[in-house]
Amino acid sequence: MSRLIEFYRGTGEDSEGRKLADLWAFGDDEMEFHHDFIQWMFPLEEPSRFNFRAPTLSEDDIRAFRDDPALRENLERSFDRFLAFLGLAREGGKVVPGADFEAKREIFLSPDHNWLRITRVLTSLRILGLPEASRALYDALVGLMRDGRARITPETRRYWRDAAPPEGAG
Repeated sequence: MSRLIEFYRGTGEDSEGRKLADLWAFGDDEMEFHHDFIQWMFPLEEPSRFNFRAPTLSEDDIRAFRDDPALRENLERSFDRFLAFLGLAREGGKVVPGADFEAKREIFLSPDHNWLRITRVLTSLRILGLPEASRALYDALVGLMRDGRARITPETRRYWRDAAPPEGAG
């Protein structure tokens, strides 16, 4: 079993000695200022340019997530924590602004590392068996842009579109 799967099962630790539950317990300030957790919460197939100690997904890891409901449940919990950080929430299969969205809205108003994190989350969810969650986040982001509640560059919109599954997929 890979180190990533052990971490996602709650029995292993990340490269900093933290368990998955420790990351879920991060406050928003910790999530904003720590840059080495997102690669563990939302792993990808390619190495991180920012965290050389982060895991990369193997075919066995991907298969494990797709085959094991407990791993996907933990991934959904990671997704919900990340949404809360953004001021978003899930309701009935959709992602919507949360009660504190306006207070956290600056995340969507200036280019920064959180835009890169969103791309990572969209991609990781799609790859690991939660394409509907990835698509729900993408659709919410597009809705925020249409409503004028988020300003996102065209380049970033393209990255997000390419990271999320196509409409109707899942």
